[in-house]
Amino acid sequence: MHQKKQTSTEVINQVRDAFVERLLKSASGVFDIFTIYIGDMLGFYKALAKHGPLTSSELASKTDTHERYVREWLEQQTVAGILQVQNPEADAEHRKFKIHPGHAEVLVERDSLNYLAPLAQITIGAVKPLESLLNAYRTGGGVPYNEYGANLYEGQAGMNRAMFLQQLGTEWLPAIPGLKTRLESDPPARIADIGCGAGWSSIGIAKTYPKVLVDGFDLDEPSVLLARKNAEEAGVSDRVKFQIRDAGDPTVAGNYDLVTAFECVHDMSNPVTALRGMRNLTNEKGVVLVMDERVEERFTPEGNDVEWFFYGFSVLHCLPVGMAEQPSAGTGAVMRPGILKRYAEEAGFKGVEILPIENFFFRFYRLIK
Repeated sequence: MHQKKQTSTEVINQVRDAFVERLLKSASGVFDIFTIYIGDMLGFYKALAKHGPLTSSELASKTDTHERYVREWLEQQTVAGILQVQNPEADAEHRKFKIHPGHAEVLVERDSLNYLAPLAQITIGAVKPLESLLNAYRTGGGVPYNEYGANLYEGQAGMNRAMFLQQLGTEWLPAIPGLKTRLESDPPARIADIGCGAGWSSIGIAKTYPKVLVDGFDLDEPSVLLARKNAEEAGVSDRVKFQIRDAGDPTVAGNYDLVTAFECVHDMSNPVTALRGMRNLTNEKGVVLVMDERVEERFTPEGNDVEWFFYGFSVLHCLPVGMAEQPSAGTGAVMRPGILKRYAEEAGFKGVEILPIENFFFRFYRLIK
């Protein structure tokens, strides 16, 4: 029996219907992001994890919010499959809602490597300057980092915090031969953390290696102020200092055993100058480490399992920020290994080594002097 051959109209209709379904699912995802942001910012998830199950009145009382808004949010979260209702047949004022422990880990437990509540915050930060973004697309200009606001830098810091505190010092740095020994020995090793943001990478290194001295550099003043606060609360402010400085500034000099750049090179307008500055900061045996997005060497229509994620942020944030200063390399978040290698060689490095570190989001490069 021969199968009936589909007409071009039937094929078009199937593709159309699949795309309609995709857009509806995308809208669902957008609503998830924005309502998770509400729940995170207002402390709803924390209260449910600590005190639940709760009625809308009880949750409103514990979070100092308005019951009618809380009730709508609780019902929406339940229909979306994020929360659970204990007694759905009860009257609205008596229904009790709870959060599953598996969801609580993702949305509440800040020290878990699965904590993803900041993903909502950083995504909302990425869309804040939409009018400026549209203008940049029309003119070829950029969008300054400070236009994205606190949600962007706080969200990014929250996304990476647990990894920096738990994995950076114990797993990632020991992958570089001899580095762990130097960080544990005397005289105290000196570290320069370029593009330090809220400081969790600097703090993570200092917490793991009690002797080291860390200088964090970033151009964003609010991020540096937050980094200083975080270091003070972490008890390492005597060994971790933060400065509002450009790594490419020729007056920045040092004698560092380790210079790092975590997820920031692709945002730089002039990455070659910054990498040259990093090279000049190291001493004779110093190590330069770059962590950036785990993307493939070449573009393919399907991408890899995370390129969709990086392209999304690149379209909205990373490329526009990198284009804010001209002339710009125009790198974007999808900085492929060959691109970094070219930048490094132009900056005076002999080559780039990809380190044997497995991570879902990131790839680690040692730049060879």
